[in-house]
Amino acid sequence: MDKLMQRLVLASNNQGKIGEIKALLSGIEVLAQTEFGVPECPEPALTFVENSLLKARHAATYCQLPVIADDSGLIVHALNGQPGVRSARYAGDNASDQDNNDKLLSELSLIEREQRLAQFVCVMVLLRHADDPCPLIAQGVWQGEIAMTPQGDNGFGYDALFWLPELNCTAAQLSNTQKNQLSHRGQALRQLRNEILKQTLSF
Repeated sequence: MDKLMQRLVLASNNQGKIGEIKALLSGIEVLAQTEFGVPECPEPALTFVENSLLKARHAATYCQLPVIADDSGLIVHALNGQPGVRSARYAGDNASDQDNNDKLLSELSLIEREQRLAQFVCVMVLLRHADDPCPLIAQGVWQGEIAMTPQGDNGFGYDALFWLPELNCTAAQLSNTQKNQLSHRGQALRQLRNEILKQTLSF
Protein backbone atom coordinates (compact mmCIF):
# COMPACT_ATOMS: atom_id res chain seq x y z
CA MET A 1 0.00 0.00 0.00
CA ASP A 2 1.35 3.40 -0.96
CA LYS A 3 2.47 5.64 1.82
CA LEU A 4 0.46 8.76 2.55
CA MET A 5 1.99 11.97 1.32
CA GLN A 6 3.24 14.61 3.68
CA ARG A 7 0.34 16.84 2.62
CA LEU A 8 -3.31 16.35 3.55
CA VAL A 9 -6.45 18.30 2.79
CA LEU A 10 -8.84 19.08 5.61
CA ALA A 11 -12.47 19.08 4.46
CA SER A 12 -13.56 22.03 6.59
CA ASN A 13 -13.93 25.81 6.44
CA ASN A 14 -14.17 26.12 10.24
CA GLN A 15 -11.11 28.14 11.26
CA GLY A 16 -11.18 26.92 14.87
CA LYS A 17 -11.26 23.31 13.74
CA ILE A 18 -8.53 23.89 11.15
CA GLY A 19 -6.28 25.40 13.83
CA GLU A 20 -6.81 22.48 16.20
CA ILE A 21 -6.10 19.82 13.59
CA LYS A 22 -3.00 21.60 12.30
CA ALA A 23 -1.68 21.68 15.87
CA LEU A 24 -2.46 18.00 16.37
CA LEU A 25 -0.76 17.08 13.09
CA SER A 26 2.36 19.14 13.61
CA GLY A 27 5.02 18.25 11.07
CA ILE A 28 2.41 17.52 8.40
CA GLU A 29 1.25 20.12 5.92
CA VAL A 30 -2.51 20.44 6.39
CA LEU A 31 -4.27 22.39 3.66
CA ALA A 32 -7.77 23.79 4.03
CA GLN A 33 -10.22 22.74 1.34
CA THR A 34 -10.72 26.39 0.40
CA GLU A 35 -7.26 26.34 -1.19
CA PHE A 36 -8.70 23.96 -3.79
CA GLY A 37 -11.93 25.85 -4.36
CA VAL A 38 -14.01 23.20 -2.64
CA PRO A 39 -17.55 24.49 -1.98
CA GLU A 40 -19.44 23.72 1.22
CA CYS A 41 -20.84 20.20 1.33
CA PRO A 42 -24.43 19.55 2.43
CA GLU A 43 -24.67 17.48 5.62
CA PRO A 44 -28.11 15.83 5.40
CA ALA A 45 -27.24 12.58 7.20
CA LEU A 46 -28.47 11.63 10.67
CA THR A 47 -25.14 10.32 11.97
CA PHE A 48 -21.67 11.77 12.44
CA VAL A 49 -19.99 9.00 10.45
CA GLU A 50 -22.22 9.46 7.41
CA ASN A 51 -21.66 13.21 7.34
CA SER A 52 -17.89 12.74 7.72
CA LEU A 53 -17.77 10.43 4.72
CA LEU A 54 -19.93 12.76 2.63
CA LYS A 55 -17.62 15.69 3.36
CA ALA A 56 -14.44 13.70 2.70
CA ARG A 57 -15.61 12.29 -0.64
CA HIS A 58 -16.91 15.69 -1.70
CA ALA A 59 -13.55 17.37 -1.00
CA ALA A 60 -11.56 14.51 -2.53
CA THR A 61 -13.25 15.03 -5.90
CA TYR A 62 -11.53 18.42 -6.08
CA CYS A 63 -8.10 17.35 -4.80
CA GLN A 64 -5.43 14.86 -5.72
CA LEU A 65 -4.39 14.41 -2.11
CA PRO A 66 -5.60 12.34 0.86
CA VAL A 67 -8.46 14.05 2.68
CA ILE A 68 -9.36 14.16 6.36
CA ALA A 69 -12.90 15.08 7.35
CA ASP A 70 -14.66 15.07 10.64
CA ASP A 71 -18.17 15.57 11.87
CA SER A 72 -18.50 16.50 15.48
CA GLY A 73 -21.12 17.80 17.81
CA LEU A 74 -22.57 18.08 21.26
CA ILE A 75 -24.95 15.47 22.63
CA VAL A 76 -27.03 16.54 25.63
CA HIS A 77 -28.81 13.65 27.33
CA ALA A 78 -31.65 15.73 28.77
CA LEU A 79 -32.44 16.91 25.21
CA ASN A 80 -32.59 13.39 23.75
CA GLY A 81 -29.22 13.81 22.06
CA GLN A 82 -29.69 17.29 20.67
CA PRO A 83 -28.12 19.31 19.18
CA GLY A 84 -26.19 16.30 17.80
CA VAL A 85 -25.31 16.42 14.11
CA ARG A 86 -26.99 19.83 13.90
CA SER A 87 -24.72 21.36 16.56
CA ALA A 88 -23.35 24.05 14.23
CA ARG A 89 -26.86 24.85 12.96
CA TYR A 90 -28.80 24.39 16.19
CA ALA A 91 -30.28 27.90 16.16
CA GLY A 92 -30.62 28.01 12.35
CA ASP A 93 -28.58 27.53 9.19
CA ASN A 94 -26.71 30.82 9.62
CA ALA A 95 -26.46 30.69 13.40
CA SER A 96 -23.41 32.06 15.19
CA ASP A 97 -21.76 30.32 18.15
CA GLN A 98 -23.52 32.83 20.39
CA ASP A 99 -26.89 32.01 18.83
CA ASN A 100 -26.35 28.29 19.39
CA ASN A 101 -25.18 28.76 22.97
CA ASP A 102 -28.14 31.00 23.76
CA LYS A 103 -30.58 28.43 22.39
CA LEU A 104 -28.94 25.62 24.36
CA LEU A 105 -29.17 27.56 27.61
CA SER A 106 -32.79 28.40 26.87
CA GLU A 107 -33.66 24.74 26.24
CA LEU A 108 -31.98 23.74 29.51
CA SER A 109 -33.32 26.61 31.59
CA LEU A 110 -35.50 24.32 33.73
CA ILE A 111 -32.95 21.49 33.96
CA GLU A 112 -30.95 21.12 37.18
CA ARG A 113 -27.16 20.97 37.05
CA GLU A 114 -26.96 17.27 37.94
CA GLN A 115 -29.15 16.45 34.93
CA ARG A 116 -27.05 18.39 32.42
CA LEU A 117 -24.80 15.49 31.39
CA ALA A 118 -23.36 15.89 27.91
CA GLN A 119 -20.64 14.66 25.63
CA PHE A 120 -18.75 15.96 22.65
CA VAL A 121 -18.43 13.37 19.87
CA CYS A 122 -16.07 13.46 16.89
CA VAL A 123 -15.96 10.98 14.03
CA MET A 124 -12.94 11.46 11.79
CA VAL A 125 -12.28 9.75 8.47
CA LEU A 126 -9.39 9.63 6.06
CA LEU A 127 -9.81 8.92 2.35
CA ARG A 128 -6.78 8.31 0.17
CA HIS A 129 -8.82 9.38 -2.89
CA ALA A 130 -12.46 10.02 -3.79
CA ASP A 131 -13.14 6.38 -4.71
CA ASP A 132 -11.37 4.88 -1.69
CA PRO A 133 -13.47 1.81 -0.78
CA CYS A 134 -11.88 1.38 2.63
CA PRO A 135 -11.74 4.68 4.55
CA LEU A 136 -10.04 4.85 7.90
CA ILE A 137 -12.51 5.82 10.63
CA ALA A 138 -11.95 6.88 14.24
CA GLN A 139 -14.20 8.20 16.99
CA GLY A 140 -13.53 10.25 20.10
CA VAL A 141 -15.92 11.00 22.98
CA TRP A 142 -15.39 13.70 25.63
CA GLN A 143 -17.65 13.51 28.69
CA GLY A 144 -18.82 16.56 30.58
CA GLU A 145 -21.79 18.68 31.62
CA ILE A 146 -23.48 21.86 30.45
CA ALA A 147 -22.65 24.82 32.69
CA MET A 148 -25.34 27.20 33.89
CA THR A 149 -23.53 30.17 32.28
CA PRO A 150 -20.63 30.54 29.80
CA GLN A 151 -17.13 30.61 31.27
CA GLY A 152 -13.81 31.20 29.51
CA ASP A 153 -12.89 32.77 26.20
CA ASN A 154 -10.66 30.18 24.53
CA GLY A 155 -11.93 27.69 21.98
CA PHE A 156 -15.08 27.96 19.89
CA GLY A 157 -18.55 26.48 19.49
CA TYR A 158 -19.96 25.26 22.80
CA ASP A 159 -16.60 25.22 24.63
CA ALA A 160 -17.59 27.95 27.10
CA LEU A 161 -20.59 25.87 28.22
CA PHE A 162 -18.88 22.47 28.32
CA TRP A 163 -18.09 21.93 32.00
CA LEU A 164 -15.41 19.43 33.05
CA PRO A 165 -16.12 18.42 36.67
CA GLU A 166 -12.76 16.74 37.20
CA LEU A 167 -10.93 19.93 36.24
CA ASN A 168 -13.47 22.38 37.70
CA CYS A 169 -13.52 24.46 34.52
CA THR A 170 -15.01 24.62 31.05
CA ALA A 171 -13.30 23.61 27.81
CA ALA A 172 -12.93 27.33 27.04
CA GLN A 173 -10.76 27.74 30.15
CA LEU A 174 -8.21 25.18 29.01
CA SER A 175 -5.04 26.00 27.14
CA ASN A 176 -4.87 24.80 23.54
CA THR A 177 -2.41 22.11 24.59
CA GLN A 178 -4.67 20.84 27.38
CA LYS A 179 -7.69 20.83 25.12
CA ASN A 180 -5.91 18.89 22.38
CA GLN A 181 -4.88 16.25 24.91
CA LEU A 182 -8.41 15.76 26.22
CA SER A 183 -10.82 16.65 23.45
CA HIS A 184 -12.99 14.41 21.32
CA ARG A 185 -11.15 15.67 18.23
CA GLY A 186 -7.75 14.98 19.74
CA GLN A 187 -8.83 11.48 20.72
CA ALA A 188 -10.18 10.74 17.24
CA LEU A 189 -7.10 12.05 15.48
CA ARG A 190 -4.74 10.00 17.63
CA GLN A 191 -6.84 6.90 16.93
CA LEU A 192 -6.71 7.69 13.23
CA ARG A 193 -2.93 7.93 13.30
CA ASN A 194 -2.79 4.54 15.04
CA GLU A 195 -5.02 3.04 12.35
CA ILE A 196 -2.77 4.48 9.65
CA LEU A 197 0.27 2.87 11.25
CA LYS A 198 -1.53 -0.48 11.49
CA GLN A 199 -2.20 -0.31 7.77
CA THR A 200 1.56 0.18 7.13
CA LEU A 201 0.91 3.78 6.14
CA SER A 202 2.89 6.63 7.60
CA PHE A 203 2.86 10.37 7.66
